[in-house]
Amino acid sequence: MKNLVLSMLTIFLVLTQETIKAQSDYRLFYNEPAFNWLEALPLGNGRLGAMVYGGVTQEQIQFNEETLWTGGPHDYSHKGAGKHLDKIRQLLFDGKQVEAQNLASEVFMSEPLHQKAYQPFGDLIINFPGHKAYSKYNRNLDLGRAVLTTTYQVDGVTYTREVFISKPDDLMAIKISADKAGALEFDVAMNSPHFQKSVLTYGDRQELDVKVSDGVMIGKAWFKLKTDGKVIPAYEKIAVTGATSAIIYLTAKTNFVNFRDVSDKPKRYLNSSIKNFASLDYEEVKRKHIADYQSLYNRFQISFNGESRGDVPTNDRIQKFWRDPNDPQFVSQYVQYSRYLMISSSRPGGQPANLQGIWNNKLNPPWESKWTTNINAEMNYWPVEITNLSECHEPFFNMIKEVSQSGAIVAKEHYNADGWVLHHNTDIWRGAAPINASNHGIWPTGGAWISTHLWEHYRFTQDKEFLAEKYPLLRGAALFFSQSLVKDPKTGYLISSPSNSPEIGGLVAGPTMDHQLIRSLFRICIEASEILNTDKVFAAKLKDMIPKIAPNQIGRLGQLQEWLEDKDDPEVKHRHVSHLWGMYPGYEINWKETPDLMKAARQSLEFRGDLATGWSLGWKINFWARFLDGNRTYKLITMLLSPAEDPIRKIGGGSYPNLFDSHPPFQIDGNFGGAAGIVEMLIQSHLDTIDLLPALPDALPDGSISGVVARGGFELSFKWKDGKLQSVDVTSKAGNKCQLRYGNKKMDFNTQKGKTYKFNGKLKKIS
Repeated sequence: MKNLVLSMLTIFLVLTQETIKAQSDYRLFYNEPAFNWLEALPLGNGRLGAMVYGGVTQEQIQFNEETLWTGGPHDYSHKGAGKHLDKIRQLLFDGKQVEAQNLASEVFMSEPLHQKAYQPFGDLIINFPGHKAYSKYNRNLDLGRAVLTTTYQVDGVTYTREVFISKPDDLMAIKISADKAGALEFDVAMNSPHFQKSVLTYGDRQELDVKVSDGVMIGKAWFKLKTDGKVIPAYEKIAVTGATSAIIYLTAKTNFVNFRDVSDKPKRYLNSSIKNFASLDYEEVKRKHIADYQSLYNRFQISFNGESRGDVPTNDRIQKFWRDPNDPQFVSQYVQYSRYLMISSSRPGGQPANLQGIWNNKLNPPWESKWTTNINAEMNYWPVEITNLSECHEPFFNMIKEVSQSGAIVAKEHYNADGWVLHHNTDIWRGAAPINASNHGIWPTGGAWISTHLWEHYRFTQDKEFLAEKYPLLRGAALFFSQSLVKDPKTGYLISSPSNSPEIGGLVAGPTMDHQLIRSLFRICIEASEILNTDKVFAAKLKDMIPKIAPNQIGRLGQLQEWLEDKDDPEVKHRHVSHLWGMYPGYEINWKETPDLMKAARQSLEFRGDLATGWSLGWKINFWARFLDGNRTYKLITMLLSPAEDPIRKIGGGSYPNLFDSHPPFQIDGNFGGAAGIVEMLIQSHLDTIDLLPALPDALPDGSISGVVARGGFELSFKWKDGKLQSVDVTSKAGNKCQLRYGNKKMDFNTQKGKTYKFNGKLKKIS
């Protein structure tokens, strides 16, 4: 009996140690401070974002507030543009592309031609005199708690900094401490890259005021210092001496109310916050922050078992993974890091994650750090439903509602149509008109694409109240296309014109991607109307139009055609593969119903090749998972997680030292698209059946996932070993019928809402 107890204890200790080690892998850590922004580590609560460098002699915390943008409320539509629509279409029908592009550039583009830019807010700078000679440095971002810790020693004293951004208390908290009484000495101040700025110090607090040069936006940031040491205020900084610990609470606010109203008063918010800061207990603030964060983060777990390099600094781990990808826990950590970034940059009540999430340190950021809706903005939200972060989708839904209002104006002015339209970009002022240049900016199906997210949310949650509330947005997007599609004089099909296939080939009539999106939108409206028992006349009209829309076509090279004409060039290796939208994230092209089109889509992807920018790799990862080719999928995952700045690599894309995705430059969409693709290898539910391990690569033979969500209202947990399913639990969230499939095994069963069903690896029911 004693030996049995000892054996059980040994097993328990081994399992516990393995669990602890696996969880410790889910962190980013470094043995030196960040030397640039792409080595700094991100924090956020959906409204405030920060990049923490972890410096020793000087700590820099660069921060953002999500509503600080250039510009102001503005109608971007081009008045009278619709008068020229027929002429532009006719030029395209006549094969006069250059003339059509030139005319469209003159009379059809947004006013002004470009949209506005997301802005940095400021920097918190903390100087530590006498800390040049340091040792035992560690910088650690704990993904399970969303807390960043920096520690090091100077003259035998250990100094520790904790930083996090709290959603419940809406602030950034910084705790600085020394393990020797009275050894802490530093000074702290704010600054900003904006030309129009001012800093004022009031005892133990400081205020930073900024004014954006281009536009109407103003902002105010402030921090309050609490310490057991001596506080010495000066005009531009606050010094602390003789302290053992100090706490800094910082927050920021702008005059933004919504995309049409900038009348808020940041000073009013400051006054209430300062009073609140004085009474806050740091440990309670931290406890509430962690509890709030974990209420989202802990719903979902993923682990690829096997070797792990969790004890290797993240920058070195990226390098090692590129040379030897036998580090499966790094892949599962990448998924959790992407979920961390989503929780940090997209929370209910705020703005959706933009091209850089919520983080930006440049006055002129790449592509204005806005929302690019011909792939990038949507890609950000691919993993939210499946990885159990449904609430984080809400800011995107709110953006759809707002842009439908500006898009209704553009629909009238540019297309003489009802409903609403969105082209390939929007900003915080919800611009919807075509921008930049006619050869890529005139793409009217952005509204169709973002609308599919409303439907996907319904498919995952089965929330009929949500569907009823959002149906007018779906209807408005479909109404626009029901009036704006035109008959192609050569084929007789209804087509979208003018448009383009993002972002290749120039202005055309009838790109394949548009028709896939429009058919999908029409089918969504038809099915929604049936579920809600409403709008039957309009649904019947859409049903009649669908077969008249130009279909997917297979070209002379066996490829899925990108345009109406069979003119695809197999030598073109463009990052966009837009005409494959219909097989991911769409699903009208699939192995069950359209195997020939799937083969043609695969041929198109072979022509494009594997080399790509970061977000394009993210899309291709999902494509190959849908093609059920796990090993090809994993090959692209290794490319996505490879070092972006390695001069030997030369493949485009990849990951920066802080695991931000490299386009290059940094775009966060690859992080989210890559995470979605990793999960897509393990579970697919876009058709009627929930497929388990449909594209499991040889490199990930053992693992587990829990809290993963499937369409139809199901939450699953399952394990696999040696490449074979071991067990699966299915919890029904809506009481629908469930269809599971693993390989050639299939199980159909009725469910009760709230009940969990257990199966073994052969899909035999256990309980």
